[in-house]
Amino acid sequence: MTSKQRAYLKSISSTYDPVFQIGKSSITPEICNAVSEALAARELIKISVLKNCADDPKDIAQIIAERTRSEVVHVIGKKIVLFKQNPKKEDRKIKLPVE
Repeated sequence: MTSKQRAYLKSISSTYDPVFQIGKSSITPEICNAVSEALAARELIKISVLKNCADDPKDIAQIIAERTRSEVVHVIGKKIVLFKQNPKKEDRKIKLPVE
């Protein structure tokens, strides 16, 4: 992902509300499955890490991205933004800018 594409996704995600909240149980297989399904439906999602979660949000973002085969757009504070482009061109909801 280029910096231009990342900046574009950041600007879009600023208006999004978090779809998931990660609490003290941290990352579970159920959360990863649900995030994967949400990415398939929406392509771009925001996740909130609650205060009672002991893990670092950057570490959580990397683990979820690896397990869902998505990309971390950015992590600010306790908010994570993930992106996974739909493999079918006709089903893509977000058009990324081309360099």
